[in-house]
Amino acid sequence: MLVTRAAHGKEEDMTHTPVPAPVQAMIDAINDADTDAFVAAFRDDGFVDDWGRVLRGPEGVRSWADSDAIGAGARMTVLAVATEGDTTRVHFDWRSSVFNGESDGIFVVAGEKLASFTIPPVH
Repeated sequence: MLVTRAAHGKEEDMTHTPVPAPVQAMIDAINDADTDAFVAAFRDDGFVDDWGRVLRGPEGVRSWADSDAIGAGARMTVLAVATEGDTTRVHFDWRSSVFNGESDGIFVVAGEKLASFTIPPVH
């Protein structure tokens, strides 16, 4: 069983939580190298926050996909998932020409789209 320590200090089992459809759509877009599908996974007012670098709206989301994800040949493999309300935390393995290694992502879902995808700085 994979157990992580959440921000509130409680341990969480992240092994049996399904990935919400909007989150999976973004992951599939990365792995399929489909920038249009990546942008379409977000609301028009959605954003990507990569270590404090925030890129907003379709153009911002597209620019991140081009520079850090799809344009960098990224592959994202989900290792663990935990969802509470509209927020899903994903621990994943990332392979690209920009970064290789494990990381965490925080997704906020609004309806059938993503409101945001945040990669918090490692402390």
